[in-house]
Amino acid sequence: MAESGPPVDEDAVSSSHLPSHCPRWWERLRLVAGPWARTLGLLAVLGLLYFLRGPLRLRDNLAAVTVFLSTLTPKFYVALTGTSSLISGLIFIFEWWYFRKYGTSFIEQVSVSHLRPFIGGAESTNSPQATFSATSGENETNRQNLSECKVWRNPLNLFRGAEYSRYTWVTGKEPLTYYDMNLSAQDHQTFFTCETDSVRPSDAVMQKAWRERNPQARIKAAYQALELNNDCATAYVLLAEEEATTIVDAEKYFKQALRAGETVYRKSQHCSSQSPQHEAQLRRDTNVLVYVKRRLAMCARKLGRIKEAVKMMRDLMKEFPLLSVLNIHENLLEALLELQAYADVQAVLAKYDDISLPKSAAICYTAALLKARAVSDRFSPETASRRGLSTAEINAVEAIHRAVEFNPHVPKYLLEMKSLILPPEHILKRGDSEAVAYAFFHLQHWKRIEGALNLLHCTWEGTFRMIPYPLEKGHLFYPYPSCTETADRELLPTFHDVSVYPQKELPFFIHFTAGLCSFSAMLALLMHQFPELMVIFAKAFFGTLLSPLSFMMEKIERLMPTGFWHQLT
Repeated sequence: MAESGPPVDEDAVSSSHLPSHCPRWWERLRLVAGPWARTLGLLAVLGLLYFLRGPLRLRDNLAAVTVFLSTLTPKFYVALTGTSSLISGLIFIFEWWYFRKYGTSFIEQVSVSHLRPFIGGAESTNSPQATFSATSGENETNRQNLSECKVWRNPLNLFRGAEYSRYTWVTGKEPLTYYDMNLSAQDHQTFFTCETDSVRPSDAVMQKAWRERNPQARIKAAYQALELNNDCATAYVLLAEEEATTIVDAEKYFKQALRAGETVYRKSQHCSSQSPQHEAQLRRDTNVLVYVKRRLAMCARKLGRIKEAVKMMRDLMKEFPLLSVLNIHENLLEALLELQAYADVQAVLAKYDDISLPKSAAICYTAALLKARAVSDRFSPETASRRGLSTAEINAVEAIHRAVEFNPHVPKYLLEMKSLILPPEHILKRGDSEAVAYAFFHLQHWKRIEGALNLLHCTWEGTFRMIPYPLEKGHLFYPYPSCTETADRELLPTFHDVSVYPQKELPFFIHFTAGLCSFSAMLALLMHQFPELMVIFAKAFFGTLLSPLSFMMEKIERLMPTGFWHQLT
């Protein structure tokens, strides 16, 4: 309130008549004199209370309170300590729940937000240096959130009907969150719809189908679209994804979608130059065709026809080279690893493991796997500690450190220190969701190479000794983003224990409330079991605690009589 009144205008006027260095000098003086001014003010208040102790009858009131406390029964103290234990226990439970959900202490957050201005914590933010640092830090955070905390479509996402739904039937658990499925619905509307859908009745029905939340309603709408047009490719896509209960059935639907999609795509190519609406329709038909071919390749991979899947993926990447954002190369890497075609894997990595392209756990850990393969079969920690690491072993260890720095959650899944779940349909790069998706498909490839997991087990924790703490800057990559935990909790199901990096220490107030609850509960128990002994102990404790204060008061009384304030006035 004081800052919005006339003093602000006075500062503004006075600063206009001062040299440029005067505001900075005045700000520095305020920062230095602020703590001294508060200390002097506190001493002045205490001195005033002391001099007014006679008119206010502080000694008589204190004596009355002492008499009242001495007349209380032990039952009162039992009730007091029990109530304080209950209240502190409830505060402790709330603090723990708030920390588990939001990653911070509620008391600390409220204290910083509401009490900091009163104790002078906000003064330093007025300086030009602080303003510049806050602005640059905010810009850096925003840039990092845009680049590092973007949610990506999982290149190896499973089929809802043939895989996710079967998991739900067996376990009764939902492997996908509402947030993840909502992102998929937005992707479908972006990929499979355009402005001209209202002209064609079947596409208009499918446009509504992608917005439906109920799976049965979506399937019913897909059949309605096929009744209107038997060559509606997006209707076959929806049935393959959600109605087919096996990969074989899904492949049949996708083959029908491929025939319909190729026909529509060729027609759109001839009409694309006529109007902007036709260009939008061509982009939509291209998205449908690429999606269908990719899912057909994934069906072939799941059904064991791996060479056929590799050929389909290579052809798709050659036909549509500009669609690298779909990360089809990650599907190709996994299929080539299954074929144990490590030379082809290295060729793919040489093309996509580039500094100008966004990294992924699949790229970093596959590069580490190939380098570990050259030395893992004869690697021994004891031998390496005696003779030192060879050049190939150093390269392998550095590759593992590079991969772990990019995503530190993956090793626990590869080493089976954490249980795996079905991967989500969307992942957060460098997050736990990406680690789950990578380990789900690539754990078998690490197990196939002898000694690779042993080398990973011996070296992965050494990464954290090279990363500056507290993560203000990275070693080989950007600093690890702080937004991964919140996004991963939205993407991963509630029954999964989300991996958090770096591990957050418990706030002070959780320790404080836990200690206060335990201490007050112990006092209540002792007071209930030994009431007379605890009363004697309490009186002796407080008497010993207050004896220095009484001694000082007596000395002051001798120097300054009670009527000193009256004589002064």
